[in-house]
Amino acid sequence: MKKGRQLTVTISGWKQMLMRGTKNYKMNNHPFTLLQIVVRDQERNSIWKPMWLIVIGSRRDELSLVDCYQCYRQRYDMEHLFRFGKQRLLMTSYLTPDVHHEENWFKLTLLSYVNLWAARKLAVVLPRDWEQYLKTNKSIKITPSLVQRDFSRIITTLGTFAKFPKRRGFSSGRIKGYKKAPRTRHDVIKKGSKKSTENLKAP
Repeated sequence: MKKGRQLTVTISGWKQMLMRGTKNYKMNNHPFTLLQIVVRDQERNSIWKPMWLIVIGSRRDELSLVDCYQCYRQRYDMEHLFRFGKQRLLMTSYLTPDVHHEENWFKLTLLSYVNLWAARKLAVVLPRDWEQYLKTNKSIKITPSLVQRDFSRIITTLGTFAKFPKRRGFSSGRIKGYKKAPRTRHDVIKKGSKKSTENLKAP
């Protein structure tokens, strides 16, 4: 069901398919399963153009055609996660030369996204001055952006079990005579300018 309409999805599949390769890429060594997805309405009219998908890999036969279609439908959720994470959760804003620190920061952004999902039922819609449609629409879907807008109020109502920080003394700092090893210097990679090709005429 979509917007009150009942849609019918027809999935067709062809296994052990091959595509034409090149000298550098031998595609005859990589057979795949070809899928065709057609969506029709109640009058059996096709709504969109048929969508073609391929499933490649050694374990492709373990997936049914429905599983492949459902996995592809999750692509929108993944793209929304990365877009929202970059714009609102500072997923790519932390700059560090340490890969381990960068991975920890990425996990923190994912945890923050999970917190927004868990608090979606506690959020209250707070429309901006130019978002009058949110005030009149009572069946508005709570998005992560709306939850983040009301998250400060949610935190104050839930409270916290953490205690206030207390000073435990002063750090001794680095040992006298300690010298930190300098970081490895890497060459700067610059994009080369495109070479202008001239049309050479045969003599």
